[in-house]
Amino acid sequence: MTTDALTTAAVAGELPLDDPRALAAVSLIWREAHLLDARRYAEWDLLWAAGGEYIVPIDRDTTDFAGRLNLVYDDERMRRMRIERLTGGFSISAAAAARTVRSVSRFVVTGREEHAIELCSAQILVGYKREETFVLAADVTHRITYGADGTAGSDGPPTGPRIARKIVRLVNSEDTVTASGFLL
Repeated sequence: MTTDALTTAAVAGELPLDDPRALAAVSLIWREAHLLDARRYAEWDLLWAAGGEYIVPIDRDTTDFAGRLNLVYDDERMRRMRIERLTGGFSISAAAAARTVRSVSRFVVTGREEHAIELCSAQILVGYKREETFVLAADVTHRITYGADGTAGSDGPPTGPRIARKIVRLVNSEDTVTASGFLL
């Protein structure tokens, strides 16, 4: 596919199946879902690029995350602190962690740069906690970065694409949200 065709595909909201970066990004997002459901948070943390942001806004339409109230607005340090709380065994989120199964689909390339690609997808998460089953739906945007050669660089595993930003726009983001005991 030519560069013009790739740009046209991205504008048209397609997932260009012959673009190896798009396929690698989808594979990374599916791996992320697997690691989160398995509560393998340390491995999940390795999927992130340095300085990566994990955001769950309350206002589904906002783009000013720093200036608005969010359910989650984690930089690298805060993301690691959140992982520590979930795995440390000393907090209610660790003691009563929910079991989750998520499905991620409807991938659309929404942006493309030389060393980055942005994809939007739909996520359905089914959770079970304290004898109750619940369902959460969200539109998710991932910004995936690559090094000049298509990899994330040589600073250790994993090689390949890395998550630079993840924005989870919950369908019910303005409703009451209780402590979840899992990551979105």
